[in-house]
Amino acid sequence: NTPFAELHALLAERLAQSLRDQDLFCALETGGFGVALQAQRGLDLGGVLAVAQRIQSRLSAPLPLNGMTFWPSVSIGFCISPRAAMLNGLDMLQAAEAAAERALRSGPGALNSYSVVDFPSTMTGDRVASLRRALENGEIRAYFQPQIEARTGAVSGLEALARWQHPQNGLVSPGEFLPQIEAAGLSPRLADRMLREALTTLKQLDAQGLRVPKVSINLSAEELRNPRLADEIGWELDRHDLAPERLTVEILETVVARSDDDIAVRTIARLSAMGCGIDLDDFGTGHASIANIRRFAVGRIKIDRSFVTNMHVDPDQQRMVAAILSMAAQLDLGTLAEGVEHPEEQVKLAQMGCGHLQGFAIARPMPAGDLPGWLRAHAAALEEGEPWVENADDARQGAGPHKP
Repeated sequence: NTPFAELHALLAERLAQSLRDQDLFCALETGGFGVALQAQRGLDLGGVLAVAQRIQSRLSAPLPLNGMTFWPSVSIGFCISPRAAMLNGLDMLQAAEAAAERALRSGPGALNSYSVVDFPSTMTGDRVASLRRALENGEIRAYFQPQIEARTGAVSGLEALARWQHPQNGLVSPGEFLPQIEAAGLSPRLADRMLREALTTLKQLDAQGLRVPKVSINLSAEELRNPRLADEIGWELDRHDLAPERLTVEILETVVARSDDDIAVRTIARLSAMGCGIDLDDFGTGHASIANIRRFAVGRIKIDRSFVTNMHVDPDQQRMVAAILSMAAQLDLGTLAEGVEHPEEQVKLAQMGCGHLQGFAIARPMPAGDLPGWLRAHAAALEEGEPWVENADDARQGAGPHKP
């Protein structure tokens, strides 16, 4: 048995001791457990929370194994409403897994209940068809947010972000439609569109003499589990006659933390071996280990906006960012701070040695057609020695749409 298998077996024993005789549980492919509680008249939300907290308490106790002591953290998601799951086309276990994923993103030891308020609204056949049409006809397309070198202000890359320009409703919030894309099973189709648009835009900028070193796209855990993904990305790079070094793939810290997904590990390793950059997104919000950062061939970490916000006036924020930058330097990792909304944050990050910056203080996400004008204006400002901050007054107010 591997240490993980032994640990998993011991946790299963503890879980069995935490449940009633009539309750059931099973191991899930994701490495966690699924629990089915026997329905009783008194089993309401309070009763479910009591069971969940008992499970957390028992499974989180110190666990000796092979001469070492482990301190597990247990995140739990649950669903007590079959109707809430059904409205989104899910069964109870799938709904609970969705809530567990959300709990995992919230931090160690979180509890989360599935609700139609918190998750995608009713996914009717018409809604799925509407999303599919939006992807096919270009209503959902890539917007691009520039990234700059902190020391020089030179453009170092672009991040492709999905935006939906609805013909009747205008610009739809990513927080509204992206969960629906995932719930409808359309994430791979969205990833394919974002990849193609990102590479096409990069090639068009090259043709205009506006060379941007690289473009980055976001890939979810679902997309990384596609065993053909590395080949498909390689084909697209060849088709656009672009070197793999011009593409960076961003993966969430929660993906790296779940190291049991061998397909994702192999896919990311292949992309890295091809020469693509690997960015670890939202760093600091999950609990990825240093070993897994190495295992996933991460080349750069993106410091989450929650650490960047107001760091120019908050000493605690500065200490957190300084610790992240020090760790990255020791591991020979690049750094990029996202969510830079104040010119003062930009200056402080540059002084502290952060490599790259991204946020409203530099530029908001924009359609591909707006990039040439912005790039030329930015280059002209650098040549004239002007600060590379767009709309400083608006930036101080944090105006504009946030990245999902």
